[in-house]
Amino acid sequence: MAIGRAKQHHYEVRIRWTGNTGEGTSNYRGYERSHDVEADGKPTLPGSADSAFRGDPSRWNPEELLLAALAQCHMLSYLALASASEVVVVDYADEATAEMVTHSDGSGEFTSATLRPVVTVADGGMAESARELHGRANQICFIARSVGFPVHHEPTIRVAD
Repeated sequence: MAIGRAKQHHYEVRIRWTGNTGEGTSNYRGYERSHDVEADGKPTLPGSADSAFRGDPSRWNPEELLLAALAQCHMLSYLALASASEVVVVDYADEATAEMVTHSDGSGEFTSATLRPVVTVADGGMAESARELHGRANQICFIARSVGFPVHHEPTIRVAD
């Protein structure tokens, strides 16, 4: 099933640190991790570090954005496959989680992510195909193919009333 053709794509974002409290980074505790994530024509995303790393919990952190990118990419890949397979999806929601470890040297990495999509299809005869499409969606998702940790799926398939 061909969805597109081979092509190189380019993306640009700007990150602007807004957390200088007057002394720059002269003291680890003396600056904020606040920043803005910007791209032309899009709303600015307020970013920070995770609160575990002295960040502002009211702002998006890179770890949440990575998990959101995985969940979004899977959903968009899945919906494209469903459409091409004549599986009519009428609702899709996901509650994704991820695990990350940090090391004593300050490094760290994600060790896994689990997507829990709840997909509602128009007809009961589509349910099995709808379930099977998650594996293929994982294989074609640009973000899942780019990360160095496993992305698991625990889908729930429902049939519309």
